[in-house]
Amino acid sequence: MKLPRYTAPALLAAVLAVGATLAYQSVNSRETAPAVEYVLLDGSKLSSQQWQGKVMLVNFWATSCTTCVREMPQIVATHEKFKSRGFDTVAVAMSYDPPAFVANFAESRKLPFGVAIDNTGSIAKSFGKVQLTPTTLLINKRGEIVKRYVGEPDFAALHGLVEKLLAET
Repeated sequence: MKLPRYTAPALLAAVLAVGATLAYQSVNSRETAPAVEYVLLDGSKLSSQQWQGKVMLVNFWATSCTTCVREMPQIVATHEKFKSRGFDTVAVAMSYDPPAFVANFAESRKLPFGVAIDNTGSIAKSFGKVQLTPTTLLINKRGEIVKRYVGEPDFAALHGLVEKLLAET
């Protein structure tokens, strides 16, 4: 049995359409940030529910991580640049980081955002078993993880993405 001439092109077009649809969905479906509770150095208890409606930068770091220490002034500058527009930052110290070191670092550098110590490792585990530092996540106003950076981000590109996310409704 011979198929009509247009069958092969029609079949190819259908396969391409399905592929394009799947690619579009994967690009536009984002992982939702996990629900987490944490305690800041000042003793206040917070949760990720309080991030709703904000663009959040979650930075996993350690005082023993030279890249983390080097990038922290840029994390601070990013926070200061966007905080008045619905942007917030939380720095999550890894479970192996001595709390006294974290507190000293945050105080001596006057970190202007919340610093949590993930003493049980549960926050890092909730965000996909974060083990490498620095790992930074950018979360949109709907609570979706938009970008995951392992290592120091390109801060110019990060700022551009933050601008875009802040403009979203």
